[in-house]
Amino acid sequence: MDYIPDLNILQVSELLQVISPQTRLEIILAIGMGEACVCHLERVLKQRQAYISQHLMALREAGVIAARRDGRYIFYRLERPAVLALVQQAMRIAGQPPEALLESMRLAAQGCNCPTCAPAEDSAAGQACSGQNE
Repeated sequence: MDYIPDLNILQVSELLQVISPQTRLEIILAIGMGEACVCHLERVLKQRQAYISQHLMALREAGVIAARRDGRYIFYRLERPAVLALVQQAMRIAGQPPEALLESMRLAAQGCNCPTCAPAEDSAAGQACSGQNE
């Protein structure tokens, strides 16, 4: 008799495959701190916009994150917040306290001029952000 995996197990496997690359885990953790635009993620993750956008697209297609446009900015948020809890628990199992990573991300974001970090300070602050993010 051949084993036929339950579809629910396949869905779990597919979700874990989608979120498992390091950059995607970092994106989930960063967005878990609050909605973020690509320029904010660039600052926090120290990666190029095009690279981050590829990972955002995969996470969006899997339904892990959602996007909303506000003027020229696109903001990303967790569509399935339980994924953040899963990633944080996996970090704890691996002996890595998620709080330490979240604190380093918060520190990396200092000086970010995106609308989330520098809301309406002045129009020049928003111009430092690439703005065109997707």
